Amino acid sequence: MTRTISAEELQKQRPFTEKVRQHYIAFKPDSPPLACVRTFGCQQNVADSERIKGMLAVMGFGFTEEPSEADFILFNTCAVREHACDRVFGNVGALKTIKRRRPHVLIAVCGCMVQQPHVAEKLKKSYPFVGLVFGTHVIHQFPELLYNALQQRRQLSVTPQEDGVIAEGIPVVRDGSFKAWLPIMYGCNNFCTYCIVPYVRGRERSRDPEIILSEARQLVADGYKEITLLGQNVNSYGKGESHGVNFAELLRRINAIPGDFTIRFMTSHPKDATHELFDTIAACEKVSRHFHLPFQSGNNRVLKAMNRGYTREQYLSLVAYARQVIPDISFTSDVIVGFPGETREEFEDTLSLVQEVGFTSLFTFIFSPRVGTPAAAMEDPIPADTKSVWFRELSALQEELSAQRLAVLVGTEQRALLETAAEGYLEARLPDNSIVRVEADPQYIGCYATVRIDDARSWVMHGTVLNIEN
Repeated sequence: MTRTISAEELQKQRPFTEKVRQHYIAFKPDSPPLACVRTFGCQQNVADSERIKGMLAVMGFGFTEEPSEADFILFNTCAVREHACDRVFGNVGALKTIKRRRPHVLIAVCGCMVQQPHVAEKLKKSYPFVGLVFGTHVIHQFPELLYNALQQRRQLSVTPQEDGVIAEGIPVVRDGSFKAWLPIMYGCNNFCTYCIVPYVRGRERSRDPEIILSEARQLVADGYKEITLLGQNVNSYGKGESHGVNFAELLRRINAIPGDFTIRFMTSHPKDATHELFDTIAACEKVSRHFHLPFQSGNNRVLKAMNRGYTREQYLSLVAYARQVIPDISFTSDVIVGFPGETREEFEDTLSLVQEVGFTSLFTFIFSPRVGTPAAAMEDPIPADTKSVWFRELSALQEELSAQRLAVLVGTEQRALLETAAEGYLEARLPDNSIVRVEADPQYIGCYATVRIDDARSWVMHGTVLNIEN
């Protein structure tokens, strides 16, 4: 059952917002306090951090990228893979020196990682200099949590275990000026056996479509050129809700907003991808022709052990239908190598699926057991070095396929969004989500341009800007 935070409940945070503001005015009367917010993990975490920064801004904070300059340091964490967790602990440990030199600094850790009881306990026992720990379900209470943490010397930890909430009306400070993240739903009901997300993000809950549309209209009015709709499984948007709007219909409504912008979305679950969705993408000129559709394994036994809810054949059928109605569609995907019990023959099914589909790129991971998930308790006889060999083999195959695919684009002219400066170039993103490096003035970042593709390598293309749209 979705619990929506009422306007009255959010109003209760206002006095704490003012108390925090006054606290720092008394401490730093001549300059605003500075906050350093670092985000680990997925785009949903980035969107959460933007809301936290929105609340910090209302409390009078400015922002810095340097923890050594900050009065408040926040790490928003990811729990999907062990490496991400280890990285967070390493970074948190490094803050001990800052706390020793500047005792007034408040250090906080939030997000998916701390929603796990064993992680919260480790932070309490091994990182007592962390003053505030809070989970994914209480972000709307952040002003109150921050004020209470400032008032006590021991660590404040708030990580309620519940199905999750929806809180509207929280201010946002966006990281970018032309690309925006727009959450449309939270949580997950799928319970893939390897995944911790349903346990730390709660059950699926969809935002009201009119609120989403209002936010999208404002983003377009503010000049954003790319809007990415976010959810753990956007394809199941609206399930069980009385408004009757599914994901395909939501795309149609956002596509109808006047303006020159691109709609992207992630992440999609194959079991909920429908022909209606692909038909909608084909009919909506603003929806990107790039589709991130994680398949995880090309073998049916492994897919069943993962509790993915589809077969290899069903996945390939979806891809075939998509290419039938959207000939220029590109696919990217996620793959887990070395799932417990996977055999060499089963891994070769993954290789053959990759070969058959021809992905633009893959996000490949060696299986990482997460405490509390069924897969963590499965017998795993595959040696780590064998998994590493398979991983390199898959990466080499995808690199070869990517090079072949990008080579086809050489000599073509493409509309691209100029995004970032890197190594003396600007990186521009094509409609199929691939990247081309071009020479252009950084002042044009955030503009669309017509680019001719001059050469292509495994992952990066180089091109020439023919025209920039102002």
